[in-house]
Amino acid sequence: MTLVGSIEAGGTKFVLAAADEDGKIVAEGRIPTTSPEETLQKSVEFFKEHPVAALSIASFGPVDINPNSKTNGYILKTPKPGWSMTDLKGTFERELGIPVYLTSDVNGSCYGEYVARGRENEKTYLYITIGTGIGGGIIQNGHFIGYNNHPEMGHMPVVRYPGDDYEGHCPFHGACVEGMAAGPSLEGRTGIRGEKLDRSDKVFTYVQYYVAQCLFNAYLTTRPDVMVVGGSVLNEADLEGVREFFAKFNNNYVATPDLDELIVRPAVANNGSATLGNFELAKNLLK
Repeated sequence: MTLVGSIEAGGTKFVLAAADEDGKIVAEGRIPTTSPEETLQKSVEFFKEHPVAALSIASFGPVDINPNSKTNGYILKTPKPGWSMTDLKGTFERELGIPVYLTSDVNGSCYGEYVARGRENEKTYLYITIGTGIGGGIIQNGHFIGYNNHPEMGHMPVVRYPGDDYEGHCPFHGACVEGMAAGPSLEGRTGIRGEKLDRSDKVFTYVQYYVAQCLFNAYLTTRPDVMVVGGSVLNEADLEGVREFFAKFNNNYVATPDLDELIVRPAVANNGSATLGNFELAKNLLK
């Protein structure tokens, strides 16, 4: 039986899985993201115990996806301490002796949503995650937008919500989308972890406002047919506010689909979009 592998390489944990060619998961594992040496060694051990014919990694980043780059497959300069210039792709290729595909975490999730939603190549799909960080991926005509580099939508500047004087937590830009709307911004403003805040707290209005700006900018530049909002910070009810702010930013300028159909939550349950995407991307390596 031929198996393919998936790694969701996150800032807090690596989620590992092996599946058969029908997508049935036969082995799963979770490894805390500590040092690169420890985390990658434990991940390699998992796939030596559960051998796969090909592996796809969807990683926090930024990652170097340029096939002509000397650092192709590396995590580049990243806010995650100790992980800058880690050879992610090459480590697994050397240790496992199999083909490995590497892309950004949100690209992997976007591909999973593309598959789950029917692989309609006449549509453009955008996936954005609002979690510890913020990032976005786009698929058009079945291909990722960004051949030599992946998008970094989470770091676009934003216009502040009236009365929001938070300095932003991004170590590079301060008040970018990620600095103002990712999970740490909730605790940064209130001193309380986001999952413990009442959903009526005004900080969620701020997040909705900044996410709507990000989506509106992305809509104007790539005109997606579907924009999927993943991650743990916003829920289905929060999307109502995102849609309202999006409509205000647009001010009837460009035609859009019904916003209830344009701005949606993931079709894949339990944050499984990236795993599904990875399995499909790994299978592509065997064709």
